[in-house]
Amino acid sequence: MMSVLAAAWRLELPDCWIGAGFVRRKVWDYLHGFTQDTPLDDIDVLYFQAEDTSRTGEQAIEERLHGAMPGQPWSAKNQARMHLRNGDRPYTGTIDAMRHWLETPTCIAVRMRADKNTVGAAGGGTDGELELAAPYGIDDLLHLIVRPTPAGQRRAQAYRARLENKQWLKNWPKTHVIWP
Repeated sequence: MMSVLAAAWRLELPDCWIGAGFVRRKVWDYLHGFTQDTPLDDIDVLYFQAEDTSRTGEQAIEERLHGAMPGQPWSAKNQARMHLRNGDRPYTGTIDAMRHWLETPTCIAVRMRADKNTVGAAGGGTDGELELAAPYGIDDLLHLIVRPTPAGQRRAQAYRARLENKQWLKNWPKTHVIWP
């Protein structure tokens, strides 16, 4: 995970975090006592760049990430354009965008904060300090609770569809879902 964080950090993207399942999956695997990691659908690289809200900009970042760490399921999303997809007012930054996600244990992200000299050039970087963003806190994540955010309550149908699609109860049976 530190190598993934270091690869994203090296791109020097504005307001950049790695979030959602990258963090949630690791915590829930640990809380379930799994000895093998649950497969990761994607690595959500979140950033906020109002000057370039094109999908081609995101694809260029994904290509750079694939070049840095081939074989990883990279997914770069500029949060400056995500409000359009969600029908919200424009977001002011990555953490503001996370407040509009649908469920609380997914609203979590991490990033490396380090002097460039402490991050190994070959993809290591275990000396880096981490910063955590969790606009709804971490209690639900740590207690295996899936609760709708205010956006999840407003968009209850999308929240329910997402939970059915993700099959979290199947993968992490100790999880408790709160339905709106």
